[in-house]
Amino acid sequence: MKNNFRILYHYLFRYKLSALIFVSTLLIFAVFENLTPYFYKQFVDAAFSKDFSGLLQIFVLYVGIRVSELIFEQISRIAYDYNNFNAGRDARIDIFSKIHDLDFAFHLSKSTGSLISTMRRGDGAFFDLSEIVNFDLPRLTIGFVIAIGFIFSIRYEIALVVLVAILINIMAAIFLVKQNLKKRQEWNDEEDRVSGIITDNLINFDTVKLFAKESWEQKRLTETMKIWMQKLWGFAYSFRMIEVVSGVLGNASIIATLGLSLYMLSQGELTPGEFVLILGFVTGIYPKFTQMVFRLRALAKSYADLDKYFAILGNELTVKDPKKAIRPKVINGDVNFDKVTFTYPEGKNPVLKDFSLDIKRGQSIALVGKSGMGKSTIIKLLMRFYDIQSGEISIDGVNIKKMEKSFLRSFIGVVPQEPILFNNSISFNVGYGAVNPTLEQVQAACKMAYLDDFIETLPLKYETNVGERGIKLSGGQKQRLAIARMILSNPEIVIFDEATSHLDSESERAIQEAFWKAVQGKTTIVVAHRLATIVKADKIVVVNDGGIAEIGSHRALLQKKDGIYAHYWSLQTDID
Repeated sequence: MKNNFRILYHYLFRYKLSALIFVSTLLIFAVFENLTPYFYKQFVDAAFSKDFSGLLQIFVLYVGIRVSELIFEQISRIAYDYNNFNAGRDARIDIFSKIHDLDFAFHLSKSTGSLISTMRRGDGAFFDLSEIVNFDLPRLTIGFVIAIGFIFSIRYEIALVVLVAILINIMAAIFLVKQNLKKRQEWNDEEDRVSGIITDNLINFDTVKLFAKESWEQKRLTETMKIWMQKLWGFAYSFRMIEVVSGVLGNASIIATLGLSLYMLSQGELTPGEFVLILGFVTGIYPKFTQMVFRLRALAKSYADLDKYFAILGNELTVKDPKKAIRPKVINGDVNFDKVTFTYPEGKNPVLKDFSLDIKRGQSIALVGKSGMGKSTIIKLLMRFYDIQSGEISIDGVNIKKMEKSFLRSFIGVVPQEPILFNNSISFNVGYGAVNPTLEQVQAACKMAYLDDFIETLPLKYETNVGERGIKLSGGQKQRLAIARMILSNPEIVIFDEATSHLDSESERAIQEAFWKAVQGKTTIVVAHRLATIVKADKIVVVNDGGIAEIGSHRALLQKKDGIYAHYWSLQTDID
């Protein structure tokens, strides 16, 4: 818990002036709002003594205190809101940035639905927890101190009764709140699981429909919700227990304290004014304590939500930027893999073993081989999604570990096998890889990717929304859009990962022609299963069992009649 509060105040104390104004005005406001029972005593004493002049002075002072209370409350509120709003914004931005910074492996192991649920709850918990800890609890604590102080100044015996009652209430509250926190965390885990299922279904609803799995998915959610419901009831019961126990103890404390006070009044040990003061504080202090228990309950809930939210910041990067990064002014595009060995974090056997490959500036290289042989891994390692266990990967003679990841990826353009698009316009998605591109530049890239004719048929043309993950576009259209995006980013190194896998033969031929024209002079790496798309590559690399089995041009490899590439070629051309 200490760590969460440390993070919370790290953000709140960024705005020191507003924090200082808030704290000082809150203290004054909290003192003023708890002085009312004292004035009740003064009014009663003055009335019994018929000191009407003194009564008027007390009244004027009372009015001044109440007006000042209102003024200081509003000043503290404004200062608090300014501080809290800015701190909450900063925390959300930092956590969003952290999620972007975290490694590829982190995102593979996390559910999108769970992350969304964590951020949604955590963002609200930031404000709730701050309100409770910084505004509500200090006010209530100051009220207790003032009440005990005044009562102690009159009769220490009554003050001791009040203190014992408060201590008993505090011990019961701590135990009950801990149980509530535990139940909340258990329910949160189930809530994240349910949220993950719902999010997966919303993202992949077309797959659900294609396989007619609607009933199965509903049943899966229903079964998961059974555990969710059990945890929710456990959480709810812990709430009810807090209410019952705090209510019983609070009422018992009020009865004991007032009973003792009435006895002392009847024995002449208290004046009517003193009794009214005690009555005012006691009838206020225990309801306030009950209110504090409820705020502690809310604090437990908010803390449980905030725990996972702030935990995102605690995730360690396994692929780290260097402390002193090298940033070459010019990127030529020479790429070298030197005796690279790599095993995935969850794997046992290396995917690449002493893998070496030299790609010259402007050269086009095609990677082919059976699935699982390491082709896509080569791309991920070049992009530094993972770090290798041994060997070195360099660009223009500079080890990529000595470059910032963002800089490294800024001059590499990738067209993935499955393009993922933003739920935004065609223009936004095409221009995403460039800095403030003009519409003319977007149109030129789309024309080169043979996408412009399709766009011109749309009512909103380049402002057409593509839907979530590009759902409104066909596979081929998404692929061409991804190619246009790469073209517009104008990278020094180009990676095509099955970039024409969704295209028909005519579109594929047109794209291939445009592609080879667009990448002239650029270092190009193509991952392909359809060998007809790579015959123009300068070198074809056959990856097998973590190493290079064959390397050469299309023509040279076909001359190896018993070679792997020749075998692949014969299989595909026979089918064709």
